[in-house]
Amino acid sequence: MADLGVTNLGKMLVFSGALLAAIGVLLIASGRIHLPLGRLPGDIVYRGRNSTFYFPLTTCILLSGVLSLVLYLVRRAGR
Repeated sequence: MADLGVTNLGKMLVFSGALLAAIGVLLIASGRIHLPLGRLPGDIVYRGRNSTFYFPLTTCILLSGVLSLVLYLVRRAGR
């Protein structure tokens, strides 16, 4: 009989892998349909003479909100 902790860990790893694959597919699709992820208003870009600093602040906040909503719905559906 398999240990329940190992079984749950295996399920969590499979779910995490599927979630990462789905996110990857969405990012590929967003590039093809020209979603401006990474170029939204509020994303910080500083171009110096010899360097460029880029921080996608608005994109990070947007993705964090979407991911929080998805994880909330998944956790709620699991009850």
